[in-house]
Amino acid sequence: MSWPSFLRRKSPGDALERQLAELQRAAEFHPTPSSVAREMLELAEVGPNDVLYDVGSGDGRIPILAAQEFGCRAVGIEIDPKLFRYSMERVAELGLEERVSFQQQDFFKADFRPATVVTLYLLSSVNDQLRPRLAAHLRPGARLVVLDYAIPGWRPEKTMAVKSLADVQYTLFLYRRPAIPTNGTGTAASDVKAQAC
Repeated sequence: MSWPSFLRRKSPGDALERQLAELQRAAEFHPTPSSVAREMLELAEVGPNDVLYDVGSGDGRIPILAAQEFGCRAVGIEIDPKLFRYSMERVAELGLEERVSFQQQDFFKADFRPATVVTLYLLSSVNDQLRPRLAAHLRPGARLVVLDYAIPGWRPEKTMAVKSLADVQYTLFLYRRPAIPTNGTGTAASDVKAQAC
């Protein structure tokens, strides 16, 4: 005999699965208008020496724009197979294979250590879940440009209101990974701690 669903005990794994499903729904693809994407890249002062990571890259417009107009190398992280394939095909059509690549994976498992710039257009709840990984991976001086949804607990260096060509209002948040504090001798405080162990 089967127990009615309201009497069954739910395991902690069930709760985790529900949370993950909610986060995946929260990161549905909503394309960033091209004019706003350009403003994001300008705000981060993207240049040829940068490596840009676009989290939840959708159709690839931000990495492609970054490579074409700002001359940097760019990586898009996208889990959806159709959007991933579309992005790869678009890069091939434009001949940008040496400057733009895509990773089909869950961005909660991505390695952000090579990034000097990260762009996000995700809900604040998703940004909050991603925050510890970004904090652990990003090097001092790395910039994050976030569209509309601030990263909870982090203070932006700059906030800027922008409008799309369709006259829709957006807010950009610029964050910068701070330098590692030194002990006054030029040696990072974390290095001193490691040497003392």
